[in-house]
Amino acid sequence: MVLTSIIITILYLILIGSFAVGFDKISVFKLEDLPSKTKFSVIIPFRNEAEYVSELLKSIETLNYPKHLYEIILVDDASEDDSVSVVENFLKTKPTITNISIIQNERKTNSPKKDAITSAINQAKNEWIITTDADCVLPKYWLDCFDEYIQKTNAKCIAAPVTYLSTNSFLNKFQLLDLLSLQGATIGGFGLKKPFLCNGANLGYQKALFTALNGFKGNSNIASGDDIFLLEKVAKEYPEALHYLKCEQAIVLTESQTSWKHLISQRLRWAAKTSSYNNWFGKLTGIIVLIMNALIIATVLLTLIGSFNFKILLYILFIKLNIDFFLIYKSATFFNQKDILKSFVFGFLIYPFFSIYIAFLSIFSNYKWKGRSYKK
Repeated sequence: MVLTSIIITILYLILIGSFAVGFDKISVFKLEDLPSKTKFSVIIPFRNEAEYVSELLKSIETLNYPKHLYEIILVDDASEDDSVSVVENFLKTKPTITNISIIQNERKTNSPKKDAITSAINQAKNEWIITTDADCVLPKYWLDCFDEYIQKTNAKCIAAPVTYLSTNSFLNKFQLLDLLSLQGATIGGFGLKKPFLCNGANLGYQKALFTALNGFKGNSNIASGDDIFLLEKVAKEYPEALHYLKCEQAIVLTESQTSWKHLISQRLRWAAKTSSYNNWFGKLTGIIVLIMNALIIATVLLTLIGSFNFKILLYILFIKLNIDFFLIYKSATFFNQKDILKSFVFGFLIYPFFSIYIAFLSIFSNYKWKGRSYKK
């Protein structure tokens, strides 16, 4: 058991350490105020987002990008609240805004969100698609960042940064620490030239690329994963055209889950797609992280009953704590959220139990999301 523990810990150290190295290999992109050229179709699926869509619309209104170069397509996925009314009332008060439209989702598969994005792409007028979510706040120079990056690179698909709006609740802090670690791994993966994560709340790609890859064909039976599965296709067919936009002015802010129940449902939704991943590096990463968290729990329990060396447990915890902190510190610095590091130790102690609980639950449990039930 001791030798196994050492091997697992070393593998985890190498993995997270490599992400930290890869993180620094992606240079921070700086805007240079180039003349705007790229035409965008921004696609925003929504279902029951009346609580948040007003803030999204306000952020859209303040976008700096020339209005004739982009359109906003909001896709209503059978909302049961006042989401559509909120959008319509907003547009009535802003008669000068003519580049925002609402369409209805055309359901064809088991994945409502993929259907919504496909429905919008079929109506999109412009060459570049950017997706985000209705509970997001968009930065002023968001589209400028994409435009200048496109002008300077050969990118066909661009992943970009996402973080949570920060509040004082522990639940929010716990989720923010987790997301910062995921963003660190995301950026680190791109830096290692092994991209395996991205976030559909801030993702851009050429419409022609989406068509060439047959869109979401091949994974439309899986409810989530509109971002990851498309990333896998691009990484396989056009690896040199897949980029990460590491720019502070491109950071999209989104809402964390408001209860542990909702958080568990979200994570079960995420876990449901992992068995269908095709990216070997992504699968290896998930396995090592899961085994490491299981090791922490097992060694703690074995130590309590006197079956494991306490000093070795301390070494394992020390190594994991430091390498996790190292990666999250890099992310928190980039996202300008270093205050969250005050909660790091508490989150560090809870996370192994939370992750193993979700892994265990995902084996036996279906999940609900946005008022709909889904099977694994």
